[in-house]
Amino acid sequence: MAPSFNPFAPGFTDNPYPHYAELRAGVPVEHNELGFWALWRHRDVAEVLRAKMSVEDRKVTNQGPMAGAYEQAYAEHGVEGEGLSMLDRDPPDHTRLRKLVSQAFTPRTVERLTPVVQRLVDEALDTIDDEGKVDLIDALAFPLPFTVISVMLGMPDTDTTRLRELSHTVVRSLEPVPDEDTVREIVAAQIGLNELASEAIAWKRANPADDLLTALINAEDSGDVLSDDELVAQVILLYVAGHETTVNLIGNGTLALLRDREQLELWRDRPDLDDNAVEELLRFDSPVQMSRRITLEDYEVDGHTIPAGSFTVASLASANRDEAQFGPDADKLRLDRENARQHVSFGAGVHHCLGAALARLEGRVAIASLIRRFPDLELAADPQWNGRINLRGLAAFPVRVR
Repeated sequence: MAPSFNPFAPGFTDNPYPHYAELRAGVPVEHNELGFWALWRHRDVAEVLRAKMSVEDRKVTNQGPMAGAYEQAYAEHGVEGEGLSMLDRDPPDHTRLRKLVSQAFTPRTVERLTPVVQRLVDEALDTIDDEGKVDLIDALAFPLPFTVISVMLGMPDTDTTRLRELSHTVVRSLEPVPDEDTVREIVAAQIGLNELASEAIAWKRANPADDLLTALINAEDSGDVLSDDELVAQVILLYVAGHETTVNLIGNGTLALLRDREQLELWRDRPDLDDNAVEELLRFDSPVQMSRRITLEDYEVDGHTIPAGSFTVASLASANRDEAQFGPDADKLRLDRENARQHVSFGAGVHHCLGAALARLEGRVAIASLIRRFPDLELAADPQWNGRINLRGLAAFPVRVR
């Protein structure tokens, strides 16, 4: 029998890559029994990401089993469930929304943040040095991107613990087939985030400054402005996407280095590898494992026809380990890999990750500074994965530095 995608198999969230290898070899274009299509090879994933497809779930012809549960949960709260962030919209709405936000995320603009990022990293490393043994997620991987995006947006003082809990719950909507109770929790958390974002926007209207949130409030391009609901949606997207994914880059990347001491020492001794090392870590263990598309017309791939209106999963993580693209050692970490940047961890096409330059900067500064300051860095206990399938990362990462 041909293999079939089964993210609920024991051990999958700890290490999904053997299963992805089976799928690439046995069923590279899969019509899963749950109704969605899935692509596992690099060439197919790269093509579908650039194809003219939709990201708007309402265009799915055959809705998944939880679609009704989401509709009911939103109705119970008396709110609309339509996604208004740029991540959930097609052109021309996506084009308009992205244009209003993109100036804050150009490589040149982001590079100016280097001193800020370096200072925050150094302060975190000072604390780690004092304590000697820490959970690296709590000590560095989470607070760094969370603080950076907060500074960029110019957010008021916020209940960080509550925001983190709500964010962790909302991103479970990106996981395959949650149960109805989980759907209710996701919708309640989404409403909670909406309330926090609305409060921050109201505060910023009264306290404008030279920051991204003020710019979004005042944004106008050829007469286009953000509606109140669109403004809330973009703020939540930037806040959640601005830290959830980079936490995984720093955590997963550092763990990969600790499991391959030779590569860690290679990077530590060669600053010229700083940029390429981050690309290889992004390839080796993608912070986001999957991306979705909805076909607008019949789509031909490798002798298969994916019908119009089909929910299609592009496996970024599987594509990044494809031997046909990265060679027979695709499962190995190699920081000097010449084509590491051909990974698809940031997607492609019009929905290419807006925060790619920021994630690269944070990952480069955080991990390079960490391994160079602490040559004796090592695991203090077994790390714990967060159990997620898509935003797969570490929930606990105990390390010691001496």
